[in-house]
Amino acid sequence: MPLNDDQNSDFDSSRLSESTASSSDSEYSRQSFTSDSSSKPSSPASTSPPKTVTFDELMAAARNLSNLTLAHEIAVNENFHMEHVDLPQNSLEGRVKQIVHKAFWDHLESELKEDPPEYYHAIKLFEEIKETLLSFLTPGANRIRNQICEVLDADLIRQQAEHDAVDVLGLANYVIITMGKLCAPIRDDDIKQLKATGNIVELLRQIFHVLDLMKMDMVNYTIQNIRPQLQRNLVDYERTKFQEILEETPSALDLTTEWIKESIKDELLSVSCETSSSPGVDGSSKPNLSPTLVLNNGYLKLLQWDYQKKAIPETLITDEVRLQKLKEKLNELRIIACVSLITSNMVGTTIVGLPDFADKLKRISAVLLEGMNKEKFDLKEALNNIGVQICSEVNRSLSERGFPTLDMEIQNSLLGQICSIVEEDNPISSLIDKRIQLYMKSLLTLPSIQKCMPTMPGGLAVIQAEIESIGSQYASIVNFNKQVYGPFYANILRKLLFSEAPMGKTGTDASTN
Repeated sequence: MPLNDDQNSDFDSSRLSESTASSSDSEYSRQSFTSDSSSKPSSPASTSPPKTVTFDELMAAARNLSNLTLAHEIAVNENFHMEHVDLPQNSLEGRVKQIVHKAFWDHLESELKEDPPEYYHAIKLFEEIKETLLSFLTPGANRIRNQICEVLDADLIRQQAEHDAVDVLGLANYVIITMGKLCAPIRDDDIKQLKATGNIVELLRQIFHVLDLMKMDMVNYTIQNIRPQLQRNLVDYERTKFQEILEETPSALDLTTEWIKESIKDELLSVSCETSSSPGVDGSSKPNLSPTLVLNNGYLKLLQWDYQKKAIPETLITDEVRLQKLKEKLNELRIIACVSLITSNMVGTTIVGLPDFADKLKRISAVLLEGMNKEKFDLKEALNNIGVQICSEVNRSLSERGFPTLDMEIQNSLLGQICSIVEEDNPISSLIDKRIQLYMKSLLTLPSIQKCMPTMPGGLAVIQAEIESIGSQYASIVNFNKQVYGPFYANILRKLLFSEAPMGKTGTDASTN
C-alpha cells in the first residue's frame, strides 16, 4: 500500500495519535494526575512550591499521556491494530446515526430524481472522496494525483451541472477503479461488490463505507511500519514524554510515591518481625533497606492490586491492562493448584499420580472457572461444581482399576475443602499464594530470564507451564518499566530512604537495578 514516508517519522503529530486519544483517556489522565493533589503543599518528587496547573497544561499532559500510551502499546503488543467499529443498532447513538444517515441519503436520492437533477450534495460528496483518495498517495505519485484532481475537479463538475451534463455514474465508476489501485488486497472483494451495485445513491454510500475501511488499513499499515522504530527508541521516547508530563503536571508522581511508600512500610514491617524473632539483635537501630528490594516488593504488590478500586501508579499506566490480566490469570491458576493439592492429599497418589489424570482435573477446573473475574461470577457455586466433577472423575477412575470408590464421608470432606478455598485465610490458598509470590519474586532477581528460570516451588507442578509463561511476561514488563522510569524511582527512593541526601531534578543521572 502506498505510504508517505513523512507519516512514519512524524509520529507525535500524526492523526493516528490524535484520533485514538479518546475523551476517556483525557478523563482518566485528569483523574490520575489531579486526585488528592490540590490540598498537598508540594509535589512528592520535588521541594519546589506548588504550581497551579491550567486547563491547557492539563490537556497537554493528557495528550502526552495518550501519545505515550499509544506508542507503548504499538511497541510491546505485536497484535495491536485499529478496527472499524460500527455502533450497535439498538443503542441510542446507533439509532441517531442511522436516522441521520438515512435522511441524508434519502434527500440525495430525491435531489438526483428532480427534473432537472440537483447536484449540490453529490458534488460535495465527490469533493470529500477526492480529498480522501489524495490522502492515500505518496509525494511522488504525481500522475495519479493529477488525474484525480482533473477528473474530480469540483468547479468542472459544477459547470457540467449547470448544463445538466454530469455523469454521476461515470464519476463513481472512476472512483471505484482508483480505489482498486490504492486499496490493500484484503479490500478486493469489497471493490468487486461496489462494481456490482446498480443504484447510484447506494453506490455512493458503499463507496464511503469502503473508504473508511481503507483509512483504517492505512492506519494499521502505518503502525506496522513505525513499530520497529518505536521498539528501538521506546525507552528514551517514554522517558522524555513522561518528563514533559511531569513538568506540565507536578503531581504526576503522587500515586507512584504512595506506591513506593507502601512498599517501604511493608519492608520495614518484615524487617521488624525478623529482628524481634532473632535474639541478640539490636532492634533500636534504623534498618537499611535496599532500594532494589523496596522497588521489587512494589512490583509484586501489582499482582494483588485491586484494579477496580485503586488507581495504579502513574508510571505503570501504560501496562495497567496487561498487569490486570496477569493478576486475574494468576488467581485462576492459584485455585487450580489448590484443587489439585487438596485432591492429592485426600485421594492419594494412587489415582492422582496416573498419567494425564492431573491434567484432566486441571481442565475440569479451568472450564468451570472460565469468566471467574467477571463481577457476576459465582465462585462458590463454581467451586462446588468443580468438587462434584472431581469426585465423579475420581470414582470413575477407581472403578476402572478395580478399586473401591470414595465413601460419602470422604467425598463430602473433599467437596467441603474445595469450596473453602474461597474463604479468607484459607491455609491451602495462602500456601499456594505465597509460593506463587516467591516464584515471581525470584524472577525479579535474575539477571536474565531467557538464560534460566528459577526452580518451581512445590505444589505448583500442575500449573508450571502457565506460571512460567506468566512469569516471563511479568518480568518483561517490570524490567522494561525499570529501564524507562528508573531515574524517577531513584529520586523518590533517595528522598524516602535517605532523606539527608538532596533531591535533584528528575533526570537520567541515576537509576535502579
